[in-house]
Amino acid sequence: MTETTVDTVEAFVRRQMSASLGGRRGMLEAAVPGVAFTVAWLFSKNITTALIAGGLIAVAALLVRMVQRSDLKHVGNAILGLALGWGIVWAIKHAGGSAQHQALAFFVPGVVTSGIQAIVMAISCVVRWPAVGFLLGGATGDPIAWHRDRQVVRLCSQLTWLLLGPLAILVAIEGPLILAGWTGAMNADTAVSTLAIIKLGVGWPLRAVMWGAMIWLLGRNATPHAEATGQSSSSSSG
Repeated sequence: MTETTVDTVEAFVRRQMSASLGGRRGMLEAAVPGVAFTVAWLFSKNITTALIAGGLIAVAALLVRMVQRSDLKHVGNAILGLALGWGIVWAIKHAGGSAQHQALAFFVPGVVTSGIQAIVMAISCVVRWPAVGFLLGGATGDPIAWHRDRQVVRLCSQLTWLLLGPLAILVAIEGPLILAGWTGAMNADTAVSTLAIIKLGVGWPLRAVMWGAMIWLLGRNATPHAEATGQSSSSSSG
């Protein structure tokens, strides 16, 4: 009688999520340029200065990655986000928008993207095909093997709800603020400053709570890895 595995689903998902997000370095590279933009705007109230601050950090991270010949995906995503924001700012500027409206426009792609992600994740949980499960399936080589085990589906659903929580909360707060600033219901400069404060003072604490909950959930090591990979746990008998 031999053991087929001593690993767990929780440990396996920890590794795959870390790889997918690029570990601590990848998460920092994806987040810090946006933080730099936000902080620069709060201090300078100048959209050009804020874009340069975010861009310089993103480009510096890109150059380091290139010198090290390592994965460019995560820093590339940050640069793409800044480029998209800059494109919208440029369009608003040439349409005659004020500096405050240009700054408001920079936040729009992030809110729209977060909203779409939250909706997709919620639907995936409702139909019992949680989005996190496909991360697991992609790593095992069988995209749907994980779905054969109810315990694994339940774990992936819990992780997916945790991921979408901060997204949904921030969209619910930031979306109306952008709309209020754009329509004149709130002073545009006040709206931008409030958005920046929320991104730093609410967004990051929310994410910290989310990651803490995920670390606790994945640290329990309760589900044998064989169930997630589609292997038969009974294969060790005989």
